[in-house]
Amino acid sequence: MWASRSLRCCLSICFVPTSFDLFCRGVFGLSLSHPLPRDLTRPVHVGGVQIGGGAPVVVQSMTCTDTADAQATLAQVCALAQAGCDIVRVSVPTEAALEGFRTICAESPVPIVADIHFNHKLAIGAVEAGAAKLRINPGNIGDWAKVDAVIDAAGAAGCAIRIGVNAGSLEQDIAEREDLTQPEKLVMSSERFVKHFEDRGFTNIVLSAKAHSVQTTLDTYRALSREIPHVPLHLGVTEAGTKLQGTIKSSVGLGILLSEGIGDTMRVSLTADPVEEPPVAWGILQSLGLRRRGPEIVSCPTCARCQVNLIPIAEEVTERLKNYSAPLSIAVMGCAVNGPGEASDADLGVACGRGQALLFSHGQIIGKVAEDQIVDALMAEVDKLIEEK
Repeated sequence: MWASRSLRCCLSICFVPTSFDLFCRGVFGLSLSHPLPRDLTRPVHVGGVQIGGGAPVVVQSMTCTDTADAQATLAQVCALAQAGCDIVRVSVPTEAALEGFRTICAESPVPIVADIHFNHKLAIGAVEAGAAKLRINPGNIGDWAKVDAVIDAAGAAGCAIRIGVNAGSLEQDIAEREDLTQPEKLVMSSERFVKHFEDRGFTNIVLSAKAHSVQTTLDTYRALSREIPHVPLHLGVTEAGTKLQGTIKSSVGLGILLSEGIGDTMRVSLTADPVEEPPVAWGILQSLGLRRRGPEIVSCPTCARCQVNLIPIAEEVTERLKNYSAPLSIAVMGCAVNGPGEASDADLGVACGRGQALLFSHGQIIGKVAEDQIVDALMAEVDKLIEEK
């Protein structure tokens, strides 16, 4: 029914540049291209953000406030945007939430996605309230007549829809199939809904099929990439756990898929403050060379050669750089072995010794500072470099 993945176009990231990408190229002379292949899916526009079609991988998160409290939710949306979200999802479980949602859409700095379960009328109401995209769950949205009503409303408004399949809430006829593995069930539900949407002429869709198991996630998304190659995929490991466990599971699962060219948008799900999620997503993307946001800190794990307490120095540098947008590489090293030599690619760095540290840039020593001046001196050089650029 679907074209094989072998027919899908791949590119070494031929993407639609964002303003940040253009900033990197124009100011720092950096190219964000990378040899990792990217699967070319159909472009879907969510407000002013493109998902798929070669665009950069889009970072998402979700609010946890009461949506009926529009101001509290807007505050969290703004915090998520500042933390790196391109798009933010908001749950709309009630009519009261729908009223707040209208205000949120009107005042949000980023496109807003309405997360809908059980009640298709709330989905239609969210479209009318200004949602840039809906997320509906095939397992609980209702019969095809209700789905079609949502499709018609979204189509008329130019609103995108994510078909959000979830391992914990599959359609009953699929969930009861004992002859199918969990990934096969997720793929079957996904194919069923994508076909129905496309048969009705609605192609403004993004697809996700989430589970809490990393292996199930890998098997499912690889199959979707083969079987439905043109539909943009939203990556995520659902119910991933608390900050440490969730970061590990998401980094492994999403990192593997992205390294294989699979995935157009992503959310790292953590049982934590939502603002903890975007930095993890950006870290995954930056580690793979797919996108970059702000400075990268290169620091050694320390050993017996280290003669300073490096951990608080590295932590303070990281904290003071957290709101910087320039894509610099900053090294904080514990000795001369790991200093200008091993960190020679760093734009700026320090190699610490007993009571003092060497400042260096691209492997060349540019100064010497006392131990209690390390962070201030390094930050002064960072600011100077940015001003010169």
